[in-house]
Amino acid sequence: MTKLATIGEAATISGLSAKMIRHYETIGLLAKANRTDGGYRLYNPQQLKVMGVIKQAKKLGFSLNQTHSLVDLWQNPKRASREVKQLAEQHLVEINEKINELEQMKQALQTLSNNCNADDNASCSILDGLANNQN
Repeated sequence: MTKLATIGEAATISGLSAKMIRHYETIGLLAKANRTDGGYRLYNPQQLKVMGVIKQAKKLGFSLNQTHSLVDLWQNPKRASREVKQLAEQHLVEINEKINELEQMKQALQTLSNNCNADDNASCSILDGLANNQN
């Protein structure tokens, strides 16, 4: 017999919170759980695996839409691996864009910080730089 997991057990196994599991069910990312006569959710091993895919996709920063696509592809035995790779490569492009933005932010903030006298005067080159949009 297949072991079914309650939402608490599913949360522990998957690393997702019970609240997020319920949310993923509501938005259709995760198939609705069967319910006991008392209304408690019970998740089968396949649903637990899907939760694992969701958790890993989330950990890697995939968007909800991308995660939905990944779950659909993962569940489709006739998928083309090129579709999965395409999705992953697009996400890599997005990550690299974010890294570039963060590097620019870091450089601008470093410049502002370097210009600060850090003394008791009210004059502040950081605030002046922010107000003058100089970065």
